[in-house]
Amino acid sequence: MPPPSRAALRRLIPTTGLHPLRRRAPPPPPVDESPLPDPYALLVHDPIDLLSALWRRAFAHPLPAPFPNLSGYAARLDLWLLSYQRACAHATGSFPPRQAVPLPTLHSLLRLRAAALRRHPAFPWGASTHLLLRSPADAPSTVPVARHKLAARLANAPPPFQDRVVQELLLLLLEPVFEPRFSPKSHAFRPGRGPHTAIRSVRSGFAAYLWFITADLTTVVDALSSDTILSCVEKSVSDRKVLSLLKSALNAPVRPGSVPPREQDLDGLAKKRLKRKVLRKSRKKKVLNEDEPKPDPYWLRLFFGFAPEQACHVPDYGHCGILSPLLANVCLNELDWWMEERISEYFRPSRHDSIWKEAGDEGCHNPSWPEFVPSSGKEKTRKMDFLRFGSHVLIGVRGPREDAIAIRSQLMEFCERTFGLRPQNSSVEIEHITRGIEFLDHVITRRVIYPTLRYTASGGNIVSEKGIGTLLSVTASMQSCIRHFRKLELVKGDRDPEPLPCSPMLYSGQAHTNSQMNKFLETMADWYKYADNRKKIVGFCAYVIRSSLAKLYAARYRLKSRAKVYKIASRDLSRPLRESTNNDAPEYSDLLRMGVVDFIEGVQFARMSSIPSCDYTTFPRNWLPHHELVLHEYIKLQDPKFFCGLHKTIKRQEISSPQDDVSRMVWHYKVHGVYDSNRTSKKVNEWRSNDEAVSGDTQLLLDE
Repeated sequence: MPPPSRAALRRLIPTTGLHPLRRRAPPPPPVDESPLPDPYALLVHDPIDLLSALWRRAFAHPLPAPFPNLSGYAARLDLWLLSYQRACAHATGSFPPRQAVPLPTLHSLLRLRAAALRRHPAFPWGASTHLLLRSPADAPSTVPVARHKLAARLANAPPPFQDRVVQELLLLLLEPVFEPRFSPKSHAFRPGRGPHTAIRSVRSGFAAYLWFITADLTTVVDALSSDTILSCVEKSVSDRKVLSLLKSALNAPVRPGSVPPREQDLDGLAKKRLKRKVLRKSRKKKVLNEDEPKPDPYWLRLFFGFAPEQACHVPDYGHCGILSPLLANVCLNELDWWMEERISEYFRPSRHDSIWKEAGDEGCHNPSWPEFVPSSGKEKTRKMDFLRFGSHVLIGVRGPREDAIAIRSQLMEFCERTFGLRPQNSSVEIEHITRGIEFLDHVITRRVIYPTLRYTASGGNIVSEKGIGTLLSVTASMQSCIRHFRKLELVKGDRDPEPLPCSPMLYSGQAHTNSQMNKFLETMADWYKYADNRKKIVGFCAYVIRSSLAKLYAARYRLKSRAKVYKIASRDLSRPLRESTNNDAPEYSDLLRMGVVDFIEGVQFARMSSIPSCDYTTFPRNWLPHHELVLHEYIKLQDPKFFCGLHKTIKRQEISSPQDDVSRMVWHYKVHGVYDSNRTSKKVNEWRSNDEAVSGDTQLLLDE
């Protein structure tokens, strides 16, 4: 019997199964074969105007009801093009102009829009083949690759560029919807808010609190399920297409090789290997391509190394990418409003308290003034406040420790009931103000002061008594600063740190090195702007940088010690360290005058008097970012009733500025040659009745 042919064997294998020796390639996603519309006919609106209208609608929309329609905005090709431009800026380092985007890219954006907005089948998140849109930085590959190498390359491929474009679009659409619904107590991953606003809120609103609860909810936030996230999002968004796209991003499987391992997930040996690899890569000279983004300058990488522990962690859910911090805020917003209710329930003022009279006291407290709050006796003030930075919660309690323990247990029960996860006991701690609470690399503590109170008693006698008050102190943590410097390999030791030479700047000139370090010191001075010990901490940073550069210059120019470097280059290292002693060669001053060499600026903050002091500017407790104030004012002016009432008030009272009246008086004098005495006296009486100051020149003009 002859052996069966290959065609017969192929017929024996079922079409639905897999070949025993060869795995089939996954089928490509269905492509819409309908002709694409002209993209230039669809680009008729300014994307900034569209987003501005969305922000206005979101802030004018009543908060309890979910935002109704986002598909109309998601179908705008103008917003897709803006998302593509933002993704290109992240991938290539340059923001491409709108007119420079080629026609094939616009056609790819149309296909990507159709694939993202259809609900069946779902959008192919994390695809490594059959991509709808490619990054402009991806060079076409024409070199044949072995099958096993191709499989390994696809398994470890980074997230595709088209995912970033869809994430940018979702962020543009969802951020204005959730911003008016967020609590003003949250300060992380939000426009107009950050660590500085959190520190200023602590300084302005947390005075006279005795017990502090610090909660680290990172493990709870990282383990949030997709159902929990979607249930929180559905309370504010009712658009089915957007929810379906977000659900597919949360539930789509993620390739293990596409996610870089986090540093805390590595063991000691793996951390050392990763550190050596990064160090070798940083020291290796590299020539950048034309479309390759430039790396961050050295001073900026140094500053990023000083990021507080609370700001380093960024949540990541599925294929959401840059959308993950917003989703974490959406879920933790439930905790924020629950805390707002607990604050109003817990408040109980004392009869002898002259500061906290109402639960919703939105006054403005000067942080340089002490708080005189009853702290002993039968009647004590009961008050509580909180703020949240990312997944870290800070709660201040004015009351006994038993109340703080009860609030801590209620917080843990709420997390278990709402998010399905209970925080660990070690991540929720209670500390007294006298021990100091570290938050965002700042230490919150208090100073007890005894001011002398002078007042006039009955009979005209002046009485002087010693009072007692507490002054909140927010100081920068010196140990955290030393720890960051040690991690960046600029110092060694802990208690008595010794500066190390700044080796990454070994091959840079003195002018460039000093300029880089000055930018770093200016940024550090701004970071510690609201610390009580700003002069001390910035002076320490300047000492470390100046000593590190002196050691570097001593090694580069073979001067053997820092003392010789300071002797030649002065204390701020502003004098050139290499000048030719040959009479034939021009000196540094001549070369500087001719523009051949760069000007060497000295290292800043060489003296303590040049370091700025702490900024004690008052911070209102009902503070809002500038863009939210503008939106509220614009929405108020768009209301026809408010505008008509304002217009009638102006016409009825004839409200005008003093400048307009003065200019009208001067013009009347120029035309008629005399003053309008009746109008002038009338206006003067109005100004005096309203306590408006009249300038000296105008007064002289009226007296004449």
